[in-house]
Amino acid sequence: MRRVLVTGASGFVGSWLLPALVAEGAEVFALTMTSASDTPASRGVPVMPADIHWRSGDLRDDGFVSTVVEEAAADAVIHLAAISHLPTAAADPAGAWDVNVTATARLLHHLDRARAAGRSDPLVLLAGSAEQYGRDESHAPLLAEDAVQAPRTVYAATKAAQEVLAFQCWRASGLRTVVARSFNHSGPGQPSRFLLPALVARAHGLKDAPAGAPMPVGNLSPIRDFLHVRDVVAAYISLCQQGMPGEAYNVASGTGWSVREVLDRVLARAGVRAVPTEDPSLVRPVDVPVLIGDPRKLQHATGWRATRSLDDIIDDLFHAETF
Repeated sequence: MRRVLVTGASGFVGSWLLPALVAEGAEVFALTMTSASDTPASRGVPVMPADIHWRSGDLRDDGFVSTVVEEAAADAVIHLAAISHLPTAAADPAGAWDVNVTATARLLHHLDRARAAGRSDPLVLLAGSAEQYGRDESHAPLLAEDAVQAPRTVYAATKAAQEVLAFQCWRASGLRTVVARSFNHSGPGQPSRFLLPALVARAHGLKDAPAGAPMPVGNLSPIRDFLHVRDVVAAYISLCQQGMPGEAYNVASGTGWSVREVLDRVLARAGVRAVPTEDPSLVRPVDVPVLIGDPRKLQHATGWRATRSLDDIIDDLFHAETF
């Protein structure tokens, strides 16, 4: 990958992905809606290389997308830009569809035009989500890529639609699209509105509280598959190099943890003996009970393996937070 175009580059995953791409020897064009190149790095996050080509604009702007696609002439495109917070997407469904689907269609259109004109022929990796699977009575405990997709949230529906768009482009015109259905991932730099950093921050806030102090929580029963963001970035790079166009791959560990088990580990590592207390404001109205991914397709295609445990993620979050 000599030249790589990354959308949503100033987000959580982008802050880990861009340094990894530069370490691979790639020239990186990074799209953002903010002045990310001027933002100090979060503690625990890799230092951003100085030679990134930052471009600020909105993927909903057709002229901007056309210009950056032509300028980058990329060998690989990694599409991260999205409204990825489930409650945020639920609060503004039209906005979520506009950003996650319509903007994706615009990006794919301009990439396909450049390919048809012979100016570039990139491998396009789209960051999908485990939420696409939703809940269906046919589901096995370990979800493989051929499992029925039954989205239950706005965010999940937009990601499923994004995948349909990607593979329609591949079938219709040969634009080489690959989808990574990523399961839950975390690590330093992730916003505190997401589960693991939120639990770590709340536990730290109770470090001087007496035993039995209440700790506000949402639903503790859902079971999720957790990965360190560093492993997710490694998977994305592997798929850009070895993924098969027209295919979707789970980016998962294959191990499930209930939110209650995650909370117990966070409290133990913080040395806090708190009592989980349900806070209605933290309970999601729609929550898929179990999402655990079968990673074997990705492993067989690329040799990728998750190398970091749930405890590694929690420890890194504690070490990175300044609270």
